[in-house]
Amino acid sequence: MSARRPLPRWADVALLPALNLLLALVISALVLMIIGRNPLEALDTMIFGAFGYGEGVGYTLHFATNFVFTGLAVAVAAHAGLFNIGAEGQAYIAGLGAIVVALWLDNIGIPFGWLLVMPLAMIAAAAVGGLWAFIPGYLQAKRGSHVVITTIMFNFIASAIMVYMLNRVLKPVTTMAPESATLRGAGKVPQLREFFDYFGYAPVNMTILVAIAALVAVYILIWHTKLGYAMRTLGLNPSAAVYAGMSNSRLIMIAMGISGALASMIAINEVLAVQNRLVLDYVAGYGFVGIAVALMGRNHPIGIALAALLFGALYQGGQELSIMMGINREMIVVIQALVILFTGAMEGLFRPSLETAFMMLGPRQKTEAIARSTAQPES
Repeated sequence: MSARRPLPRWADVALLPALNLLLALVISALVLMIIGRNPLEALDTMIFGAFGYGEGVGYTLHFATNFVFTGLAVAVAAHAGLFNIGAEGQAYIAGLGAIVVALWLDNIGIPFGWLLVMPLAMIAAAAVGGLWAFIPGYLQAKRGSHVVITTIMFNFIASAIMVYMLNRVLKPVTTMAPESATLRGAGKVPQLREFFDYFGYAPVNMTILVAIAALVAVYILIWHTKLGYAMRTLGLNPSAAVYAGMSNSRLIMIAMGISGALASMIAINEVLAVQNRLVLDYVAGYGFVGIAVALMGRNHPIGIALAALLFGALYQGGQELSIMMGINREMIVVIQALVILFTGAMEGLFRPSLETAFMMLGPRQKTEAIARSTAQPES
């Protein structure tokens, strides 16, 4: 029999993730049945919680915004052949850049001051987050240190630095909590509920527009620029990149810097728009879930947008499930973890079977199969 053929593009980006998601939902349904809950009722509750009313939609979009940033951060590095597992730390430490600028300009006292503060805070956050990712890129490019190991280590270093900064440097003398001063003026990014009553008390904010712009910008960068072409060449064949006169070390450092800058936008979404201050652990695992978002979205902005929306719905739907059906938080995390497992870590589970099936559906293979089935045995 002939070797399996690669899947058609539509099957790779749509059918395969859908099958993985379906398997995750089936396993989740079995888990719910084991604990005595109706899986259909749970699914209906999750869907309603995520999309059934304005506030739920707002929370879904808020979570999805974070996942867009971390998914894009992982995807940009992946196109250059790098596995950036440090988006969590890059987003976390970027909060320092965002809050310093926001506190500095919080009292500028001009109408719509956030229109000035937000872009400056984005630049500061991107500079800090990008530098935090650039260092592991430099270590791999110049010293041969594997970027997976260094980015994991830098997550812990970022966490330690933030504990020190929030306890020893940024904490006001009037509070005991490990947090910065609270933003009260131009440093606050407006939430959409200030413009639309539909979203209720949901924290979705103007940063969602930045996420949409980031999706478009990454698409243009990767597929319509010379730099993006060079990064994809590096990711597919580093030897070919060198033969073509490209500097692999330079591309590695640039790709990691861009990746960290994308992850850093979580600081704007969470620190300036929701918490209005810098607090411990505000990233809350978004950086790690971004790995699954990128894998499920096949490192393409459209796929990442859809995957981010799915995981945003899982987060918000899980909260609704906990409230409406009394399912404890640990079980909600199990359901979310199953989706991450099958759509992320085990995303290739159905690939061999699908490749075989599509091979048999090809014209030549189908003709051969029919011929074998109708052949008469030799007498």
